[in-house]
Amino acid sequence: MALLADPDAPTEIAKRMSRTLPARLADKSRQGRRFDIEVISEPFTSGTEDPPTLMGRIIDRGSAEDWDIIVALTDLPLHSHGRKLVASMNHQHGLALLSLPSLGGFRLQTRARRAVVEAVLGLAGPQPTEPEGPRQRQILLESVDGGLTPVHPSPIGDEESADLRFVISGPRGYLRVLFGMVRANRPWRLVPGLSKALAAALATGVVATVNSTVWSLADALSAPRLVIATVGSVALMIGWLIVDAQLWHHPAQGSPEARQRARLYNVSTVLTVGVGVLACYVGLMVINFVWALFILNDQVFASMTRNPLNATDYWTLSWFVASTATVGGALGSGLESDEAIRAAAYSKREQERRHMLQDEHDG
Repeated sequence: MALLADPDAPTEIAKRMSRTLPARLADKSRQGRRFDIEVISEPFTSGTEDPPTLMGRIIDRGSAEDWDIIVALTDLPLHSHGRKLVASMNHQHGLALLSLPSLGGFRLQTRARRAVVEAVLGLAGPQPTEPEGPRQRQILLESVDGGLTPVHPSPIGDEESADLRFVISGPRGYLRVLFGMVRANRPWRLVPGLSKALAAALATGVVATVNSTVWSLADALSAPRLVIATVGSVALMIGWLIVDAQLWHHPAQGSPEARQRARLYNVSTVLTVGVGVLACYVGLMVINFVWALFILNDQVFASMTRNPLNATDYWTLSWFVASTATVGGALGSGLESDEAIRAAAYSKREQERRHMLQDEHDG
């Protein structure tokens, strides 16, 4: 069998899964069967987010190889008749399509492995009869259900290539897919990608920490004002990164479904960049605190602010300086390559897949 995975996160998940998948499948099949797993990394979703089209591509891909079963993994949020698609299966051709974001943002590797195991066992077994059908659906539902978000079968059209499909809907389904998209984006990768911005922020923080005017301002600021400064600086950084790297997704079509996908992409991009920026902010705050412990002098600080230096002053100053440094980091982010920042946006990854596929055709 083959694990056909989109590049980036799906391929990494498939590779980790393939190490233990043969043993798990052999153990659960209870028929002494042997499963040989081959991981294929290629952008099979390039240029489309339409599940029937993707199922057709997978069928064509499998017909050219000697694979009994194909399970395709993608990090794109797929839709079926206005609902978020979790999994789509075709028993006749022995294939399954799994949308990783629909599994949620927590325990993704475990949920993906469980879903793949149950899908493979269902495809490897005999064609389910009517009495067996509900039982197989229940097993698959248990493997992909997130507990708080109900997963349920979806009607299949006569002209569609799938014969079993699971979807989620409603506000909880939207949030599950959204968090799954943010998880698949891996926002922590944004931190090393902003090396020049972090360097600018650190330089700003070092200078601000030894500035007596900053001492006086930090000493005079109340907690609500410090919170406002944090929110403002983080929002400025997020907005600047999205605008500068052109991360905002504009729907190519004016249909309601296209606009819905665009909103999902954009919200996930804001959350992804936001998590990365907040991680940078916390790191700056800790570094500024350590620097302040090392550099500040009690007598000099008291002579400038007319207040003795205490532990609260260290944290207050570090907090305020982190906000100031984040603004400096936003300016420094303009020196970054857009590639590291764009890696956090689904729309940009999809464009990269299209370019990759076009290059393969041209070559």
